[in-house]
Amino acid sequence: MSGRTVHAAPQPAGEQGARMSIMGIELRRSAAVGAALVTVVVGVGALYVATGRWSSSWMALALAIREYLLLLWPLALAAGAWQGRREHRAKVGELFATTARSRAGRMLPVLGTMALTLVTAYLLVTVAGIAWIVTTASYLPLLHFVVVTTVGALSLVAAGWLGLGIGRLLPALVTAPALAVGGVLLVFFVTVGTPDRVAAAISPAHGSGPFHDYQTIDNRVSGALAISMITLAVTGLLLYVADGWRVRAMAVLPVLLGFVVATTVLPHDRDTLNWPVDPVAQELVCTDDTPTVCVSRVHAKVLDTVAPLAREGLTALAKMPDAPAVVHEDTRTITFDQVTPVTKPGVVTIGIRIDKRGRLAHPAAVVPEIVRHLGVPYDGKCQEGDEVVERAAAYWLLGREPRSDVGVVPGMIEEDPGINPEAVTLWRGLRDLPEAEALARVTAVRDALRACQDPTGMLSRSAR
Repeated sequence: MSGRTVHAAPQPAGEQGARMSIMGIELRRSAAVGAALVTVVVGVGALYVATGRWSSSWMALALAIREYLLLLWPLALAAGAWQGRREHRAKVGELFATTARSRAGRMLPVLGTMALTLVTAYLLVTVAGIAWIVTTASYLPLLHFVVVTTVGALSLVAAGWLGLGIGRLLPALVTAPALAVGGVLLVFFVTVGTPDRVAAAISPAHGSGPFHDYQTIDNRVSGALAISMITLAVTGLLLYVADGWRVRAMAVLPVLLGFVVATTVLPHDRDTLNWPVDPVAQELVCTDDTPTVCVSRVHAKVLDTVAPLAREGLTALAKMPDAPAVVHEDTRTITFDQVTPVTKPGVVTIGIRIDKRGRLAHPAAVVPEIVRHLGVPYDGKCQEGDEVVERAAAYWLLGREPRSDVGVVPGMIEEDPGINPEAVTLWRGLRDLPEAEALARVTAVRDALRACQDPTGMLSRSAR
């Protein structure tokens, strides 16, 4: 009997390789890659159209991308819906139903591909923003940055999966564009038109509006939103893989349960819900030498630029007795209780603004801002004051002719046309006086402002 060699049949590739092969096929034939490309283009475009809104810090960047979920979230929802109607569009639903493989097994690669591409797109948008600020933004709150970014990416996955479920449930051609438009309206309304706790629990854009440079998102708020987005993704998954109406009807339960749990996780303080402050970002970082100049940690990169300008302003104020000798950045923030912190004696506070390149914005405004109220802090309560007198006195200290605040003070677009000519007249009168008399009158104006008294006329009459 002649022998015969029997060759073993080739073994199939391992499960992991098979899964990767299926994922590769899905990447080529699904709408996931297109959705990711659109997300990157829209996200990066939105960022770079207004770099000044987030160029100040890493957290400002993370919050800006979260704010742009107003556009990105509906796009992911629409992309999922377009993908979800693929079987209906190709008319292969009945054919696939006859295969031995379960529906869930067939759909998992689609879900995985959509999640992978949307997360990658979100991270690419983030990287594009980091490239802009990496050399100018020194303060990185790593944990909060990672959490805010992760929850943002998770919300895109939830939108994509929900879109898949709705697209399969309603496989009409109009479903995807309708969801895109409806998604924008939904996110916008939920963010600005619902109670704070509801918005914080379910809106991916909540808390991302730029109210101040020390802003963050509390981790409890991020946790609540993560719960809502995970359960929303589960709802989308159930709608996508379900074969019967009973499971589809039950698919709403996870998102309802998630909302209930999310609201219990949220903090109760309104400031923490809406515009919490990162106390480390708000801390003052000061020069080693004197006169002391301090800025917040988040603005530490511009301290070397601010310091000489601030000291120029302090030198002008030093002509008066008992003048301030320290400049601090004004780190007050918006709050619901509107409590105004008391400025320390001997300290002048100024606002620090960052331009679109991450550098100090409006450097020419620093010196006038320090001197314009003669070093007297404004507490928001005293209503006594005279803009003409104060301007004339401030510019006498600076040794310059008074200028209109328009073009000097950031945000000032108009003023009473009579203010500056009158200030120039008073300033010229001061210049004609002996220096000691002029200084005495300017000091009298400063003392009146400190005492919340009307300084009108004090530059026109002897202070002796």
